[in-house]
Amino acid sequence: MATTHLLYLHGFRSSPRSAKARQMAARVAEQFPEVTWWCPQLPPSPREAAALIEGGIAGWPRGRMAVVGSSLGGYYATWVAERTGCRAVLLNPAVDPARDLAAYIGEQSAWHDPDEHFFFRPDYIDELRALHAGPITRPERYFAVIAKGDEVLDWREMTARYPCAAIRLLEGGDHAISDFDAHIGAVLDFLDLQR
Repeated sequence: MATTHLLYLHGFRSSPRSAKARQMAARVAEQFPEVTWWCPQLPPSPREAAALIEGGIAGWPRGRMAVVGSSLGGYYATWVAERTGCRAVLLNPAVDPARDLAAYIGEQSAWHDPDEHFFFRPDYIDELRALHAGPITRPERYFAVIAKGDEVLDWREMTARYPCAAIRLLEGGDHAISDFDAHIGAVLDFLDLQR
């Protein structure tokens, strides 16, 4: 069944204004105008982010929804996919953010608006641990775009997290997947959006 509802989850310190989120939004609006698109601004608290996501997709058809997640959003997307059984596309997904983000406790600035600040609290680490989805149950539901040149996350750890899933492993590249235009077609094909 074609996907009628698409959720996009941005990464840490990011927003719906990220390049990849805007590229996806534009392509979906242009080519798949019937598809419901939702890319919320996620709060810094993982517990609050999870509650926002759950509330927003509560009425969505489980068999016809999909999620795309970038970096920390990929961690959240895995949690969504395991809870709902939906398809998931992961873009350089965070594998162990509780470990990695412990170094970022304190005041942070938003990537797309340095004047915008938020406080990343120590208890958010436990909130991240609580959202760990465990081993993926149906690898055929997953497609990951992973850059070997990611300067933030280890590509080996990312690929190991999604055994037997479809993975597009990029030689070089970067954490932002700056050449996302070259991969968006494969992402849209996997999502099988309703025309």
